[in-house]
Formats: sequence, C-alpha cells, structure tokens
Amino acid sequence: MLRKISLSLIALLFVAPTGVSAKEHPHFVEPKLYVTKGGKATPQVALTLDACSGQTDLRILNALVDNHIPATIFVTGRWLKRNVAALGVMKAHADLFELENHGLNHVPAIDDQPTMFGLKTAGSQAAIQSEIQGGVDALQTAAITKPAWYRDATARYSDDAITLIHQLGYRVAGYSLNADMGASLMAGQVEKRITAAKDGDVIIAHVNQPGRVAGEGVVKGILALKQKGFRFVRLEDTQETERSPQPGA
Repeated sequence: MLRKISLSLIALLFVAPTGVSAKEHPHFVEPKLYVTKGGKATPQVALTLDACSGQTDLRILNALVDNHIPATIFVTGRWLKRNVAALGVMKAHADLFELENHGLNHVPAIDDQPTMFGLKTAGSQAAIQSEIQGGVDALQTAAITKPAWYRDATARYSDDAITLIHQLGYRVAGYSLNADMGASLMAGQVEKRITAAKDGDVIIAHVNQPGRVAGEGVVKGILALKQKGFRFVRLEDTQETERSPQPGA
C-alpha cells in the first residue's frame, strides 16, 4: 500500500477563458488545481485520468500497474458499465487508483449555454444535480467508496454549478496541465507536454481512447517524469484549501 502523503494545501483557481466576453459565455469558469510542490529533491505531480465512455486504454493502465504509479481516475456511469474487467484491475490495485466521479452520462455542468465543445450541456441546476448524483449512484453500485471529487465533461462549469457542487459536499477537480486535449493530440505532442510538467502540477489526460495515438504519449510522458525523479500523488492523498480568483487571474 502507498503511504499516505500529507500535503499542506492545493490551490484552486477559477479562470475565465481568455479572449471571450462574459456575454458570449456567461458565468463560465475553468478551475485550475495544483498540489503543493515537493521541492527540488522530490518534485511531485498528481496524474488524473478521465474515463468518459468507450473502452480502456490498456497501454496506460498496464504502465501504471507495472511501474507502480498512482493516479486518480474520473469515471462515468457509462464507462463503468462497459469496462468491468478494467475496473476489476483498478479495484485490485486500490493502493494505486483512486476512483472519483465524472458524472453519469458525461454532461457538462453548464446551465446557461446549450453546448460546450460539441457536447450538450446540462441546461439547468436540476439536471446538473441529477448528473452528479447519477455518477455517485453508479460508483456505489460498483462497490466503490463514495467520491470526494467531481469533474464534469469538458472540466468547465457555470458559476452556479461550482456553488452547487460545493453545496452537495464535493470538491471541484480542476487541473493545471492539459496533456492530451481530449486525447486529440499526436503521441509526441502529449509526451512533450507531460515531460514538461512542473513541480505541483495536476495533469489531466484520458484513459478511454485505446484507438488513438495520444495514449502512447501519455505512457512515455509519465515514464519520463518518473525517470526525472518525480513523485506521483493521488488527490485523496492530499489536504487542500480553496481560494477565490485574484484580480487579473
């Protein structure tokens, strides 16, 4: 079992998209998340992987198991139904994998615009809550501990969705380094992005696209970080605090 790592804090920032007016995207926030730096001797990052739907990229899963690299996996109810074998591997390595809520059907937690990156948004507070609770129910049906974190589809939210998530007792899982842009990048691009991670980064990538080359880059990138002496932590191994956006952020 991995020894629990006590970190002093995580900084959660809410950043509005650049170059877009509030009128075009009202109440739109993109949370950023960092773990406390480990220092020059033992820099550390949190690897978070989204399992949106579809299948499982065994290149990534096997590399994590073989190299004993911990990760936080955000799973949807849709993915859980279709990936029983992969889920079994994750549950068998509970020292490595923290399983958290990515919603029931992979729906953006946005109620003031119809789509986000081509995905139909929840459209209302009631629908956002249903998506969150549906994910919780799916996790508990799969005999997984009740989640502490929530990450919606696209990792972008309306302001009141952030408030609702907190009211429901969950933390919003932002990130600071987008490794694969929804598994859309070439392997070399993904590898380069991950290899350039800095001490304290929270990395987001995808583990549900085995047919795309991005997964190869995820593997090479995380192994490169390990070779450089980085330590990987899970979100549940940390203590965190949140702070409001600063002027000009």
